[in-house]
Amino acid sequence: MAPGSDDRYDLNPPIPTYDEAIAGGSWQRQDQPHSPIGDAAEGQSLLNNRHHLPSANNGGGRRPRGYRPPTVETDDEDSLLGSDSDSDSDSEAEHVQREMQEMDIDDSETRGGLRGRSSWGKRIGFSLPQWRWRWRWRLPQIRLGRTPAAPAGGDGANSSADEETPGQRFAFPTLGSAALFLIVGRVLAILLVLGFLYLLFVSDMFSNMARRMGSRMFDPASVRNHVKMSVDPRKIRDTLKHYTGYAHIAGTAGDFALAEDTETLFRRYGLEDVTLDEYQVYLNYPKADGRAVEIMGADGKPTWSAKLDEDEKGGEAAGRQSMAFHGHSKSGDVKGPLIYANYGSKGDFAQLKEKGIDTKGAIALVRYGGHPLDAALKVKEAELAGFAGCLIYSDPADDGFVKGATAPGGPFMPADGVHRTGVSLTSTLVGDPLTPGWGSKEGALRVPPSESLGLVKIPSLPLAWRDAQVLLQHLKDHGERVPSAWVGGVPDINQWWTGNASSPIVRIKNDQDEMEKKPIWNVYGRIVGIEQNEKKVIIGNHRDAWGFGGPDPNSGTAIMTEVIRIFGDLMLQEWRPLRTIEFMSWDGGAYNLIGSTEYVEQNDEDLRRDGLAYINIGAGVTGDSFHASGSPILNKAILEVLNDVRDPNFNDTTLRALWDDRQGQLEALAGGSDYLPFQDIVGTSSIDMRFSGRAFPAQSSYANFDWVEQVGDPGFVYHTLLTQAICLLILELADRPIMPFDLPHYASAMGGWIHDLEGWLRNQPAGKTLSVLPLRDAHHSILQSVHEFNKWELSWETSVISSNGFETAGLGRKRAEYNSRLARFESDLLDPIGIHGRAQFKHVLTAPSLESVYEEEFFPSIREAVTSGDATRANDTIARVADIMKKAASRLLE
Repeated sequence: MAPGSDDRYDLNPPIPTYDEAIAGGSWQRQDQPHSPIGDAAEGQSLLNNRHHLPSANNGGGRRPRGYRPPTVETDDEDSLLGSDSDSDSDSEAEHVQREMQEMDIDDSETRGGLRGRSSWGKRIGFSLPQWRWRWRWRLPQIRLGRTPAAPAGGDGANSSADEETPGQRFAFPTLGSAALFLIVGRVLAILLVLGFLYLLFVSDMFSNMARRMGSRMFDPASVRNHVKMSVDPRKIRDTLKHYTGYAHIAGTAGDFALAEDTETLFRRYGLEDVTLDEYQVYLNYPKADGRAVEIMGADGKPTWSAKLDEDEKGGEAAGRQSMAFHGHSKSGDVKGPLIYANYGSKGDFAQLKEKGIDTKGAIALVRYGGHPLDAALKVKEAELAGFAGCLIYSDPADDGFVKGATAPGGPFMPADGVHRTGVSLTSTLVGDPLTPGWGSKEGALRVPPSESLGLVKIPSLPLAWRDAQVLLQHLKDHGERVPSAWVGGVPDINQWWTGNASSPIVRIKNDQDEMEKKPIWNVYGRIVGIEQNEKKVIIGNHRDAWGFGGPDPNSGTAIMTEVIRIFGDLMLQEWRPLRTIEFMSWDGGAYNLIGSTEYVEQNDEDLRRDGLAYINIGAGVTGDSFHASGSPILNKAILEVLNDVRDPNFNDTTLRALWDDRQGQLEALAGGSDYLPFQDIVGTSSIDMRFSGRAFPAQSSYANFDWVEQVGDPGFVYHTLLTQAICLLILELADRPIMPFDLPHYASAMGGWIHDLEGWLRNQPAGKTLSVLPLRDAHHSILQSVHEFNKWELSWETSVISSNGFETAGLGRKRAEYNSRLARFESDLLDPIGIHGRAQFKHVLTAPSLESVYEEEFFPSIREAVTSGDATRANDTIARVADIMKKAASRLLE
């Protein structure tokens, strides 16, 4: 359902479609349909044995595979099966000649249709001959003759020459007759056919050969080279420009327009089963006159009002920029004395209490950054400390002119820049805060907002330091002088004070539209695999944004769209992966990772069974340093990819060399993006890839297309490199015969986590009497199982190489089961009951920390049981986690 026309917070102009937006650009002209094949000559030179593909627009179209021009043969039985006639018009010589001509017809240009290609295709990653199975056989018709009539006057004189007795009609041919030889030949032919059918359908070797012959062979190195060379930075630029053309907060008209454009692009590039999937979720929007931050005078009237929004950056043509607010904030109109609380951490509020500053009913002023990094926990800590409301501003010491040049010409936040964000308690409850644990479809059970564990209970708003400056100036001589660590970079603040009950009264007005069942729209498309088509590698990016969404998330959107275009080109050239590849454009990601979480909760059983891996693209490019966060099981795959991508800005050095130079490693995932529900709810091994290392004006109106093009990535060099890396990782996971999962590295990482847990327990009052010995025993079982399990891969490789690249069907089935067990390992590390107090998170080894969603916590259920002070619960949790680890080890070898 499209958004209604009464959306008062939706300031979008008439929104162009994708084609209208890029008309006259580098993609295509308005009057020329797009051809996703791109440069055909380049593609043909890169792929092995490629044939020219006729244009879909050449008028003639493309013949389906297997098409043969009809012959002029009649449709009678004799014509179809052959004839023993002596007629000159159908002589044996002419028949054989016609058969040879038909067999020699080159059908290479009629094989473009993917729908009709054989499902037997299998490719092993070795250099193998290219087989073509293109032959037809035909047995000549053999007609049993009748016994010749007896000569006149003989013993058969009383029989008419035109009459036949049953014995004469089916008389066995005499020895040496031509008919006898034909019968023997026919019997031998039948035996030959039966033998062949036996080999074809029973014998492993021949059934595997049939699969190979039934599809084109692609050299894996050529495919990898093709995807790298096919990336077009101009197309990435054009897509990004369109997706950042107007504000598109989740659930608004702008968001719906981009959902439709995304669906159109998915179809245009050849994805299958393209779906626009709607969920009904809880969202809030600001009202134009519903926000205010004011200093109140003694007469109760405002003496100063904050501007709240940035200077206009979008312009009327873009529907203007979005208003500054916090997603999932609490509505309210509150007043209280202003108190400055540094970064708004639990420790900061504790210091205020130690100083005797009464915070009950006050208004907190805190800054972004520090610890906790996520705004939601700053608001929650203020709520727990008794504050009535909370204001969060961007301080120049953390993100502004103190650090360097500011936007639009630099990476840091300018004076009027406002960091919009969500304040949902993601580390406690992810997704729609009203439907924890199940998909937010029509009819889903919903909890009232007042009872949701994922929502804060006091109103909050974001501020630019331009507005915070006035508030800080009014705190002078109120409360205590702040510690030096609390001093920020806001100019013209001669003295920094905490404030107290005597501080100026500040009003926060946050009157919002709150909707419990607001539609959002995910978009899906897939490339169905030819071997394990039920198993899937998923690639996702959230599309919605607080503003224009330049670097975050739409640089990732433009990259994913380019990846789809490249794989669509491969499909047109008859390539297929071994396993299914699914592309997902999430909605509602900015609020609380809603779109991805609702999808996971709606399809949890399917994902636990068939989800192989999840690749996330969030803020794709904000710097020039490659970073990856992910499950340790993907370590080997990402290192393989980095060896194959080169940075032209660093003397064409590989990303692996640059990674090693800075001692890079696969970082912890934590919970900052859409990989969280996949990794921690259903155990799908996940990874997030990006180029970062530089600040950017996050979630402000300055984070637009111009900033990306002029500051973030001029020339779209790193967008190109990230597209290459993602394409290659998809090939690693979806098209290698054996998935490159690094179980030994994962097992090694577990040992380190157990060691860290043991050290942490020594510093906990309730942890000194606890033992991690059950975890060490379970870890030992995992090490043994992994060692034994990995032996099979070596034996498979030896078998295939020794048979010149052929794999028997039986061995192929075992390989598929081996891959399934590899991918199942993380799903086997789930606890069905989840972590106490936040049951959505089921992975026993990892979860986002309760102290910050951007930090990953290892053995989270054990740590939280220990901090609860309940020793019995802590011991039981250690035993339960150890048991789950042992079962995961044993299932590897089942």
